[in-house]
Amino acid sequence: MTQPLLQHTSERLRERACELEARLDQLQAQGLKLDLTRGKPASDQLALSNELDGILGADYRLADGSDARNYGSLLGIPEARALGGELLDAPPECVIAGGNSSLSLMHLVLDTALRTGLWGAGSAWCEAAAAAGGRIKFLCPVPGYDRHFTICDALGIEMIAVPMNDAGPDMDAVEHHVSRDPLIKGIWCVPKYSNPTGCVYSDAVTARIATLPRQAGPNFLVMWDNAYAVHDLVIPAPRLRSLTPLLADAGTMENAVLFASTSKITFAGAGVAFLASGGGVITALEHAMSAMTIGPDKVNQLRHARFLDGRLEAHMQRHAALIRPKFDAVLERLEASLAPLQIADWTRPKGGYFISLNTLPGIAKCVVARARAAGVTLTPAGATYPGGHDPNDTNIRIAPTFPNLVDVEAATDILTLCIELESIEQILTRRGVH
Repeated sequence: MTQPLLQHTSERLRERACELEARLDQLQAQGLKLDLTRGKPASDQLALSNELDGILGADYRLADGSDARNYGSLLGIPEARALGGELLDAPPECVIAGGNSSLSLMHLVLDTALRTGLWGAGSAWCEAAAAAGGRIKFLCPVPGYDRHFTICDALGIEMIAVPMNDAGPDMDAVEHHVSRDPLIKGIWCVPKYSNPTGCVYSDAVTARIATLPRQAGPNFLVMWDNAYAVHDLVIPAPRLRSLTPLLADAGTMENAVLFASTSKITFAGAGVAFLASGGGVITALEHAMSAMTIGPDKVNQLRHARFLDGRLEAHMQRHAALIRPKFDAVLERLEASLAPLQIADWTRPKGGYFISLNTLPGIAKCVVARARAAGVTLTPAGATYPGGHDPNDTNIRIAPTFPNLVDVEAATDILTLCIELESIEQILTRRGVH
């Protein structure tokens, strides 16, 4: 069909629905098992970093003369902190290099802010909540990253959704909220190739976020998760304005924590995570960490520092060469199958790991369920909203990196069939046709 669905007669839509159902029945009989759920690197991407094994050549000596195999270096080895500084555009002395999970560092930051405070005596958020008789709240640009929402849920933090635009969060809405509620203590940000929309925050949005803590109540925190800082698909890549000099100019460095990791650069389950912040926050986190560990896996930090030294850009271009065809395949199929029908819209990211697709209102969950029945597993509809509740039931996150190209093509073809069929059924229902 090459015309918008709404322009077709009900009889033609019924005929088309029968055709689509027959095709889906054939596909379901094949017992397909295709997975577009999570943004995981594929095996060929992981193989790009196989040189990590053996790169140390039994040389475990750090630049400062210490032995990476021993205890110590709670904040990470100097070489790893320098690597984190490169990813986050922050001075190494303001960086903590941890284990393999940036989510663990995010949980540590919020848990510490809640229970004991990051800014000295009396700064714990739990004290502010108790005094006000309410709950701590966080702003969550939507659609957004479900793992961020999970951390808030686990810590009992109430989430307030704010719209995400092409240039980043709707800052008018953000500033409106923080000016009226002192229990709003932070905002989640994925500033480059945001999960799932793929947008890159504009210079203006980034500048407003740097000054946001001055407008908010005491002890406000920007959680700047720059997970896809170097994950470009096109050259030249979109530029993200550096946050750290803006924070310094605004005097808000102690009110932001920046995060990154090598999880989608080297080995997804055996990388190195980083955070950067002001000196006071680093000291508070160091104190909190001292009760948990004597030090991180410094051998893994050292092998990453040596492996990526001077080769980060070239290494990421090799990643892009592997996954770009998968993104192109999804986008080409969406354009060919759905664009003429005018029943969906989607992002066209220039990097990152996801494509965000919006169906007609009210059918995303049905699309995901129908696709699953045909052998394609997608991230649950609504997962990109706090509490899993997309008020319009429209958003579907597509993660094309993990399957091989043939499976990506097949899965996208099935997804487009399901979107068209559910859209037809909705149109016919609204017309009172059964």
